[in-house]
Amino acid sequence: MKKNTMIQTLPLAGALLLSTAAVQAEDVEVLHWWTSGGEAAALNVLKDDLGTKGVGWQDMPVAGGGGGNAMTVLRARVTSGNPPTAVQMLGFDIQDWAAEDVVANLNSVAEAEGWNEVVPTALQRFAKYDDKWVSAPVNVHSTNWIWANKKLLDEVGAKQPENWDELISVLDKLKAAGYIPLAHGGQAWQDATIFDGVVLTTGGIDFYRKAMVDLDPEALSSDTMLKVFDRMTQLRGYVDKNFPGRDWNLASAMVIENKAGMQIMGDWAKGEFLKAGLKPNEDFLCFRMPGTQGMVTFNSDQFVMFDVGESKAQDEMAKAIMAPTFQSAFNVVKGSVPARTDVSNADFDACGKKGMADLAEANKNDTLVGSMAHGHAAPAAVKNAVYDVVTNHFNGGMDSQQATKALVSAVQDAI
Repeated sequence: MKKNTMIQTLPLAGALLLSTAAVQAEDVEVLHWWTSGGEAAALNVLKDDLGTKGVGWQDMPVAGGGGGNAMTVLRARVTSGNPPTAVQMLGFDIQDWAAEDVVANLNSVAEAEGWNEVVPTALQRFAKYDDKWVSAPVNVHSTNWIWANKKLLDEVGAKQPENWDELISVLDKLKAAGYIPLAHGGQAWQDATIFDGVVLTTGGIDFYRKAMVDLDPEALSSDTMLKVFDRMTQLRGYVDKNFPGRDWNLASAMVIENKAGMQIMGDWAKGEFLKAGLKPNEDFLCFRMPGTQGMVTFNSDQFVMFDVGESKAQDEMAKAIMAPTFQSAFNVVKGSVPARTDVSNADFDACGKKGMADLAEANKNDTLVGSMAHGHAAPAAVKNAVYDVVTNHFNGGMDSQQATKALVSAVQDAI
């Protein structure tokens, strides 16, 4: 991002500029996009925790999964010289904003609290800029999950699929029984979330790194990538006709309400199932995209602290986010796993325990990779270029051969 870039701001941005011009010194003003039921419930854990420390919360929610709208609002606030205290952010966006020299230096808090020793290196790569802590990681999400309605799978005589062919067999059984096999929302980031998992299961961890992280032209143009797009076409055949524009949590609701059998989505979806009163392994199943067990594509929600001058409330927020008790309490509700390695799994449900074990295994075996769909594999320009091709293909705008060729060109143009 360029310091002097001129952008069109949303009408919402102007309203927020007026409504949040003055925030009391003992408050934190927090810009985020956690607006679904499960997400809001998780965020309340942080609000309540800060309240016990005498820190007030000025809420600044901007709806839109992935944070695109939030970043537009943020640009307007920073340009006006009135940044929020803290902003929810992902991956390379953190690095882009840090490069603009508008974020706070959290090193004194990080050193006092020992963050260097407990935060996984993969997360520090985004939380630091020029060896300066600029954000506090809230969690580690992983994106190569499937969420399935156990009742429907039992009804059609299907078991948890272990490979691609078994996945297609389960989807066929659900379709034959009159259910929507795959709940999905037709938004670019959701299409790309499925794409992440298909790339990983089709080519394995080394191929994923070459294609999505290294952006190797040979990998991007390979027969393996062609097969990835063919498989995306297969999955498109199991999605209902009303999917365009549907929010992810509404797709989760389709599985919860016995309308659809499965959803391919990051582990934030679990919060929706829990909020509905459902229990893992009894009412719903959580498992890795078939063929990707032992591999984890991740993203990490972090709160970037902006330069608002000396702020005890901001320091308290950073400390509160990284406290082991909060990391446990928040992630139990959110569906993610802690952003530090020394948190007990005692309070986590079966899916949470599996997520923590999978993350530890992937971290140990070097099979932990950033999610392209969620801004942790490549910079935003590349991510958006991939979005365009994947969504165009998923909506029938091009065939697999055309998509493979377009992907190579789009990525090269974005680099």
